Amino acid sequence: MSLRTASPALVAALLFGTSTPLAKALTGSTSPLLLAGLLYLGSGVGLALVLAARRAFGGRTQTSVGGAPAIPRQEVPWLLAAILAGGVAGPALLMTGLATTSAASASLLLNVEGVFTAVIAWVVFKENADRQIVLGMIAIVAGGLLLSWQPDSTRLSVGALLIIGACLFWAIDNNLTRKVSSNDAILIACLKGLAAGLCNTGFALAAGAQMPTLATAGAAMTVGFAGYGVSLALFVVGLRLLGTARTGAYFSVAPLFGVILSFVLWPETPGILFWIAGALMALGVWFHLREHHEHEHTHEAQEHSHAHRHDAHHQHDHDFAWDGSEPHRHWHRHEPLVHKHPHYPDIHHRHLHPPNPDSNADIC
Repeated sequence: MSLRTASPALVAALLFGTSTPLAKALTGSTSPLLLAGLLYLGSGVGLALVLAARRAFGGRTQTSVGGAPAIPRQEVPWLLAAILAGGVAGPALLMTGLATTSAASASLLLNVEGVFTAVIAWVVFKENADRQIVLGMIAIVAGGLLLSWQPDSTRLSVGALLIIGACLFWAIDNNLTRKVSSNDAILIACLKGLAAGLCNTGFALAAGAQMPTLATAGAAMTVGFAGYGVSLALFVVGLRLLGTARTGAYFSVAPLFGVILSFVLWPETPGILFWIAGALMALGVWFHLREHHEHEHTHEAQEHSHAHRHDAHHQHDHDFAWDGSEPHRHWHRHEPLVHKHPHYPDIHHRHLHPPNPDSNADIC
């Protein structure tokens, strides 16, 4: 896996991971549900301004030629379902859980999102999961259980369970967003931010929540723009390049960035369980990062639109005037192709695998 291919998911992890302790700092000044709304409003409004600036000044930076379509009508239900799961339910549960959970523990618990994402992708959407992914998931789950367990009680903490619930809804969101990941990543993230922000803010105000000060609201929206908006747009690009499970695996490094920042904001001496959990989660991420997948595979005929270069998978003619600039975006057709090379479940490699394929999967 090249750094260039992995970088969108890794930068998304950095932005989201550092947003968690920053959001924790704002939980005492406003209700959790209203805070979730402001975070997403910040992402939606900020990305809407980016889209407007791109339209006004970007010109060729939109890399769209040949009349690239908007989000296809048949993909809209997938986007709406993703907004409900990841933009409404997920952040509301996270903000409520953060109110009673330490920032460091919450940051590491968010690693479980990658596990849920991979399991759903593997079981429900039949995305391939090699041995490295499975071993990594086991290690991350074990770390999450250690973090959420209360030694003086026979039950898990409520705050930890709420954060795990948020991870589950975000995992559902990730898998649904995969269905629309070939479209404009900024537009997708903008629509999700606006819809989720308006819903959560409306629900909070209807329940009697009071708007915070202008400074607090501005801080929340700024954190939301970077940690939810820009991060989500990059995550969509990762889904396009790596598939759902692999993007979720790289995104699992997000809590490590959050832990570093949380210790800077709230100095404390963590207990032994925290360090064991952190080691297990680091081991899980290491398993994910070392995964390698290569075998002979067949590309079925396919038509879609996305930003691309004329590589081995894009050998086609144009029915419009093209000046040779790359990458560019337009509706194009892929003819059937059989070949072998290292690959991941990106938008061109979402194929089924036999139970015991004759492949080099897991060889590093």
